[in-house]
Amino acid sequence: MQDLLALRETFSENGILMSFNGPFTHSIIEEIGNAVKRYLEGEQLDRGAITDVFAVYIEQTQNVRNYLARRKLEGPGRNSAIVVIGSADGSYVVSSGNEILKEDVPSLVERLDAINRQDRDGLKKMYKEQLRRERDPEASGAGVGLIDIARRARGRLEYSFRELDGRHDFFSLIVTVAGG
Repeated sequence: MQDLLALRETFSENGILMSFNGPFTHSIIEEIGNAVKRYLEGEQLDRGAITDVFAVYIEQTQNVRNYLARRKLEGPGRNSAIVVIGSADGSYVVSSGNEILKEDVPSLVERLDAINRQDRDGLKKMYKEQLRRERDPEASGAGVGLIDIARRARGRLEYSFRELDGRHDFFSLIVTVAGG
């Protein structure tokens, strides 16, 4: 990494405010989250917009951390992930990416598509129904993270998968949040 100026220019051209690539520990998630919150407060954004960007960031990074911890992917870089926060056209874009097992792709696509089919009222109903469901003892939460992200998003959750090898894909989730 010799040309940091070129990297900084690329970030600036693309409205990237913050990017982290590496293992997501609880303390890293917390420190970056606090820095993002302070930055947004300095931009004098509406309190609701700050809360939404921060909440989406926290949900995405915790989802990644919990998945990687639960699935214990083996190999170099398998337990690393990336998160990027940028701004575009008066909105904020929170993106995350991590390796996943191919066997987990169909259920994730099904869940994301079900969420994307809902309007605001449908998301609210889905959220409440999920909270009432019996929890899997192995689960790290109530299963409402993606629904909560969608409730805060401006538009649908964008996602993609890119094949890495016969067992793994790279999952990207892109969420646009109103800038306030």
